[in-house]
Amino acid sequence: MIEQDTVKLLRECDAGVKMGVSSIDEVLDYVQARPLREALKGCRGEHLQLGGEIQRELDRFGDEGKDPKPMVKAMSWVKTNAELLVHESDATVADLMTDGCNMGVKSLNRYLNQYKAADERSKDIAKRLINQEQELAFQMRGYL
Repeated sequence: MIEQDTVKLLRECDAGVKMGVSSIDEVLDYVQARPLREALKGCRGEHLQLGGEIQRELDRFGDEGKDPKPMVKAMSWVKTNAELLVHESDATVADLMTDGCNMGVKSLNRYLNQYKAADERSKDIAKRLINQEQELAFQMRGYL
């Protein structure tokens, strides 16, 4: 049970990291303010670093990880591009990123509760990812 919950939690973290990096990549070209760009790039780097750690843990279990669900990714892409087409601004980028961070935090907390038997290392990874998402959402407040 521990191994099964551990792998499932790590898979969800993997999908979350990939979704976060993809979302940041989608908005970077629209960012005007240098501090906002740096905050997004910093979070992207942290996500990639944590993603490497997640992959190493998944490798221990012989698992390839998980990509975000195609429908979720497509809906995010449509929403992002539609919003930025109508309102191309740092405020729109901050709003989109805040929504994404909040959804990530909510999902990851749900998975932490769902996979209670996961090992402490994977729970720590999930908590660090939650913290990264919360920190980015906090940094976005000044641009809303």
